[in-house]
Amino acid sequence: MRDVDSDFVALPLHALADAALTAARASGATHADLRVHRLRTQSLALRDGEVQSSVEATTLGLAVRVIVDGTWGFASGAVLSVDEAVSVTSRAVLVAQALRDLNRDPVVLASEPVYENVSWVSDYEIDPFDVPTTDKVDLLGEYSGRLLASDGVDHVGASVLQVKEQTFYADLAGSRITQQRVRLHPQIDAVSVDSASGGFDSMRTLAPPTGRGWEYLTSDGTGADGLWDWDDELSRIPDWLAEKTKAPGVEPGLTDLVIDPTNLWLTIHESIGHATEYDRAIGYEAAYAGTSFATPDQLGTLRYGSESMHVTADRTERHGLSSIGWDDDGVASQSWDLVRDGVLVGYQLDRVFAPRLGLDRSNGCSYADSPHHVPIQRMANVSLQPDPHVDRSVDDLIADVEHGVYVVGDKSWSIDMQRYNFQFTGQRFFRIENGALAGQVRDLAYQATTTDFWGSMEAVGGPSTWRLGGAFNCGKAQPGQVAAVSHGCPAALFRSVNVLNTRTEAGQ
Repeated sequence: MRDVDSDFVALPLHALADAALTAARASGATHADLRVHRLRTQSLALRDGEVQSSVEATTLGLAVRVIVDGTWGFASGAVLSVDEAVSVTSRAVLVAQALRDLNRDPVVLASEPVYENVSWVSDYEIDPFDVPTTDKVDLLGEYSGRLLASDGVDHVGASVLQVKEQTFYADLAGSRITQQRVRLHPQIDAVSVDSASGGFDSMRTLAPPTGRGWEYLTSDGTGADGLWDWDDELSRIPDWLAEKTKAPGVEPGLTDLVIDPTNLWLTIHESIGHATEYDRAIGYEAAYAGTSFATPDQLGTLRYGSESMHVTADRTERHGLSSIGWDDDGVASQSWDLVRDGVLVGYQLDRVFAPRLGLDRSNGCSYADSPHHVPIQRMANVSLQPDPHVDRSVDDLIADVEHGVYVVGDKSWSIDMQRYNFQFTGQRFFRIENGALAGQVRDLAYQATTTDFWGSMEAVGGPSTWRLGGAFNCGKAQPGQVAAVSHGCPAALFRSVNVLNTRTEAGQ
């Protein structure tokens, strides 16, 4: 494991904590925590091998939360000085005092052990911020050139977003925690244009965003560590794209689907990940992003899906985008069940919501995306588990389908405010006939309610099919915050899912 970067550790972290926490205690706070948060980003984009944009930014600041008379107060600042730490704390106390008379639900935090002077760094080999930008441009340009040299590819977009996030947390109980994590989101899009009609089609790489370093962009994918095989995918995209442009539209109706992890992760995110956030389930997101059909009165009884369905939440998953050593409440990361044997058995929680569910301890889901935002309950890495007994391959699942479609890659989606009625599309669709792939179809969307869809899951693939997908841009809260989160899953077989022809539905 690496150490946290020396220039972050050299900041006056403990002096800021001493000043803020001393001021909070003197003001009568029963809980107080200080968070120093530095977020460094670089976004690089090329169009047809030429640089379109290269943007770097660093956000650095400190935040203080207090509980005074059972009421939260929060404030932040941009100057890392002892005087600023005291001033920010005073403002947080004033916020709590101003809100006290409006607060009808005194804050009670679940207990958590004290972690004195501990640290955690995510698992990566090459710090992307140590790689010269010219080298990154050269690599993306070389990947773009491979596609542009192929017949039928008219334009190529290539981009990578990289993030290094560092935090220091200290609270009145005595915890002091320093952490650092790195993540990458690479993407390459190939576009084919029909000059006669003006129509176009596109296809992009399916490499998911990941909690890895620059080694992810240079891997040949031949190792056993789950790295992406860029050479293989870039060599195959032109043929896939050419076939897609000529493929017939899908026949709508009830259809058996084998869904690849590169598509299924997003369905998990929208229909399980968000639905099992406890704050959403009790109405805290109703004004913005909706509520959840999976309400706490159904805990332990709601039939979420088939008995093949085992879903875990995990803040410890190696290379997971939501993985961390401790959350922004100072809670150690954990793994737990959300759905077991198809039944709802758990929620994602922070220290405020755990007692409301009758639990003694949070499962560590607190996060703020900036020093100037208050921590809220955010999603863990929510994953569908593979079959632990039989290592079915994708080919094995396809072999069990007489007529159906194999769905690969994510694209657009729509889901209602209760996370119940949804519709998802994909990147590539392959017709299945008599247990074998029989060419591409296009314009497919699958549509269902959450419980019907997961109830139709007849089989999941084995560990060899399990892959970790995810997104950088999960949005929540007002003011809005963005979090990165991963979702692992195997390939899976679903019976009699309603399929739409999106072109027909659009009146084309």
